[in-house]
Amino acid sequence: MEKWVYGGDALARIDGRVVLAPFTLPGELARIDIHDDIHADLNEIVEPAPERVEPPCPIFARCGGCHYQHAPYEFQLARKVEILREQLRRVGKIDYQGEIDTISGPPLEYRNRSQFHIADGRIGYLAWRSHDLVEVKDRCPISSPRVNETLALIRERMQGPHFPRFVRELEIFTNETEVQVNAIETERPLARAFYDSLNSVVALEYSTAHGNFRVSPHSFFQVNRFLIDPMIDRAVARAEGDTALDLYSGVGLFALPLSKKFQKVTAVESGTSAIRDLQYNAPQVAADQSRAEDYLAKLTATPDFVLADPPRAGLGKSVVAHLKRLAPPRITIVSCDPATLARDVAALAYKIDRVTLIDLFPQTYHIETIVELTSA
Repeated sequence: MEKWVYGGDALARIDGRVVLAPFTLPGELARIDIHDDIHADLNEIVEPAPERVEPPCPIFARCGGCHYQHAPYEFQLARKVEILREQLRRVGKIDYQGEIDTISGPPLEYRNRSQFHIADGRIGYLAWRSHDLVEVKDRCPISSPRVNETLALIRERMQGPHFPRFVRELEIFTNETEVQVNAIETERPLARAFYDSLNSVVALEYSTAHGNFRVSPHSFFQVNRFLIDPMIDRAVARAEGDTALDLYSGVGLFALPLSKKFQKVTAVESGTSAIRDLQYNAPQVAADQSRAEDYLAKLTATPDFVLADPPRAGLGKSVVAHLKRLAPPRITIVSCDPATLARDVAALAYKIDRVTLIDLFPQTYHIETIVELTSA
């Protein structure tokens, strides 16, 4: 195997042909089954790399949740930096030679939010690249102790006669003291008694160094309980001026701290649940329930600072075009996909001030990046 690539696989070349295989390390000799033009399944590690370690989870490589448990955490982090740099170069044609800072926390028990699937009296995760369920019989090593406590309670309730058999997917979201259980996929609504039996609150309050955030069901919130404050600190560190615009604002994770630095902050969010939480969490912020591209199309005044935390699809052509028209002096992008990030940064044609890889998802291939840009 030659190197890790974005997506959780390692790349190998066989007779000039590129093949991708999971759960391997660079330098290893592996026996694989190639099942389509490019993807393969791992059969056996013939010659393991010296870096290979024993995974902390008994269902690793069957469960699709984690990809890197067979590697030491420092190794994972270094390879992610390489992958991020390669994505900037390959997708965005950005030859970024500067340092890529890393911010990381404990590599296990970090998730405050986990989604579990239910089938045939079992609860667990979907298998790697499959819709088959892999049962979690004990605990999930990357989920917080509070999530695992609730998982055990759900498993216990599932053995009783009153557990609703039509529930197919549950999400557990916790702070340090409370838990919120959300039914993601059901054939019909659940009675309040079901949630009460799991000690579930309707809206969970999450405390950070920057303030408290109410998070209702269906509102997005970051999942790494150790890195929320460091992520906010880095994202707003160089924000300056009188007016700030927060795009894809969610419940106000960045809008609230920005409101302490700027005279006026406008937060744009399309989700109904999230906009209500935003207005509750940061009433001093001007909240606008719109799609980012629709809001920007009507905007004529240039903000001093723009922060954008888009979904995996990135900013897209329309948002980029409007930002180029407005030409704010500083833009910070918080991205969960390095490929769309590279595309957007290249299209904006701003100067890269600083790149930070904040590892919100240890043991997985997912990469969170904060890129701080200044007008060229």
